[in-house]
Amino acid sequence: MNRIVVVEDEPDLRVTYERFLRRAGYRVAATGSREEGAKLVGAAPRPSLLILDLRLPDGDGLDLVHAARALNPPVPVIVVTAFPTKAAREAALAAGAAAFLAKPFVAAALLRLVRGTLEHVTN
Repeated sequence: MNRIVVVEDEPDLRVTYERFLRRAGYRVAATGSREEGAKLVGAAPRPSLLILDLRLPDGDGLDLVHAARALNPPVPVIVVTAFPTKAAREAALAAGAAAFLAKPFVAAALLRLVRGTLEHVTN
């Protein structure tokens, strides 16, 4: 079973992501901080996927994109943000994010990205 780490500082969204992904059959670990997210991404067993908010209260989410992509094997990242500027999208994708999703979004869009990203990694 795939393990997904969610780093989202908005508590209601974090809980929503957790519940939704668990119902879809994934194991989920979630946190609201960059620091705790870094610990979860580096912990064993390694996550299959990181879902990450770009703006976090204790730092820039791009740091986690770089950290996840530097692991061996690299952990794919889906970046979500309420500030979907062209510059933010370009920065996230340049850092190695597999996908960029603007808030608000429908749950089905996130699930499609999760499934597509995980499928791409396993092939």
